[in-house]
Amino acid sequence: MMSGTAWHIGMGFLTDNKGMAEERELKVSFLSKNKIICPLCSTIFHREELLSGSGRLIAGNITDELHRLYEPSMKYGDVYPLVYQATVCPECWYAAMDKDFVELKDRQNKGVADAAKRVADTKLIFPDVDFHNGRDLKSGAASQYLVTRCYDYFPKEYSPTIKQGIAALRTSWLLDELHNKFPGEHYDWLSGLFKRKAQFFYTEALEREQNQSELLSGLKSCGPDTDKNYAYEGIIYLTGLLTYKYGSKNNSELRENQLSSIKINIARIFGLGKASKNKPSPLLEHAKGLYANINKELHESD
Repeated sequence: MMSGTAWHIGMGFLTDNKGMAEERELKVSFLSKNKIICPLCSTIFHREELLSGSGRLIAGNITDELHRLYEPSMKYGDVYPLVYQATVCPECWYAAMDKDFVELKDRQNKGVADAAKRVADTKLIFPDVDFHNGRDLKSGAASQYLVTRCYDYFPKEYSPTIKQGIAALRTSWLLDELHNKFPGEHYDWLSGLFKRKAQFFYTEALEREQNQSELLSGLKSCGPDTDKNYAYEGIIYLTGLLTYKYGSKNNSELRENQLSSIKINIARIFGLGKASKNKPSPLLEHAKGLYANINKELHESD
């Protein structure tokens, strides 16, 4: 770590001590005082945390994937909360959601053995990433990819499958932002790949919940983003939405059966048009939109 050096401004830039006064005003993150010990390689490090307040985050729209967008601030520029969500060991690149990170103590053999491949595979996608420095969009996307990968080390009590789905979806969103900043570098293709991975994990997690082989009780917040918990109905909705948008369309009969099933599940969310004060309005609005789109496609295939 770069002790004694001003921490980064915005997305990953460092200042020297001459810029300390300005940096105090403009920084968007800080290093937590709490030490974290990696359960795989015993590296001691400090987690980078996002600062809030002072106009750093200007909430924008919520997409149909229940992703909160943020407007750039005149003072701080673009700030992406998802960049800071995953805890990543800077040495072995083991990663997990914050509360789960140290919980791997007695289940680490696979994670230790996979370390070199974990790092190498990540660098194939994000070659310039370094978790010793402040987070930026690329390291943020890489951190979520690592979360997707590292939940393979967790037992079913931690609901790893849905956490992989959430992390895959978050990876895709950060890749979308990278595509906006660096068009032509194929981040849009990578984003689509991770959205399809998210669709697989969400579908698998819901099936495991329904057959009781892996419950969702190990998930404290269903997200999928950081600003709101859309609970179990959010998982049902996203499973349907991701299947509708990114599921296979090669088999028309299978597609029709999937959409018919999704339509029934989505209708239950908003009660076939009945208002519900207990359900978040973005979820209701997007669920109704998905229902209408599915209904249209099913009628077109008649």
